[in-house]
Amino acid sequence: MSTATEQTPRADSAENNSSESSSQPQQEQQQQTNSQKPHLKLLQHFQTNRIDSALWALRLLAIFFTVSYVLPIFTSQQSSFSKVLLANAAISALRLHQRIPAFSFSREFLARLFAEDSCHYMMYSLIFFNIRPSLLVLIPVLLYSVLHASSYSLKLLDLIGQNSWWGARFIISIVEFQAANILKATAFCEIFIMPYAIVLTFMSHAGLMTPIIYYHYLVMRYSSRRNPYPRTAFAELRITFETLAARSPPAVGKIIRGGIGFVNRLAPQPQPAPAQQ
Repeated sequence: MSTATEQTPRADSAENNSSESSSQPQQEQQQQTNSQKPHLKLLQHFQTNRIDSALWALRLLAIFFTVSYVLPIFTSQQSSFSKVLLANAAISALRLHQRIPAFSFSREFLARLFAEDSCHYMMYSLIFFNIRPSLLVLIPVLLYSVLHASSYSLKLLDLIGQNSWWGARFIISIVEFQAANILKATAFCEIFIMPYAIVLTFMSHAGLMTPIIYYHYLVMRYSSRRNPYPRTAFAELRITFETLAARSPPAVGKIIRGGIGFVNRLAPQPQPAPAQQ
């Protein structure tokens, strides 16, 4: 009896050792196949993160059609201009779906909706969709697309391998290093588009409502909770023009100060902080 009981654990241990020894080559083979086929990792990542992958693809399309607008080889400038704005609208819609998934007809929902930056960018596409094509209008979309597509591309490169595509990694590192300057340049472009929209209206290249609606867009960008760069850009422009007014002749300085006061009256008033109980 004792010999039988002693033999059964030995048989079990032998079976476990054989199963472990057979599983180790399988795991090593699976690791080798995963390392040899990085496209399988990318495919699995795209299937798992469909919305983020769609946002990345749409931003690449926005960059491609902006380049096609500058170099109209394959499509016309009007077609490329419209496709960039459509891609930007689709990106904004997906971002809104991520931020505010539940839709409801209420005042609180609308307030939350118009406070989101994605709603501002969707409004931006709708404002300029039917105007005369202009590169200045596409620059904010291009800069945002380059910034966000670069960060997600780095995540995809990490899935492929640490040492893959070193040239792309170098370009992405430059973009990330200049992220603050890119956001500031985008804010300045959005401000300079306001007088440009007025000029387009007088030249009959845009509707009468275009500068009015864009003014409300600028107000929302100025009040953005996530992006402080529009407020920073307005403050820097005010300092620059006040310095210019101080160095200019009295008549020119008076005109510049009048323009600064006019812009200040149009700016939204800061909301008082809620009282703490």
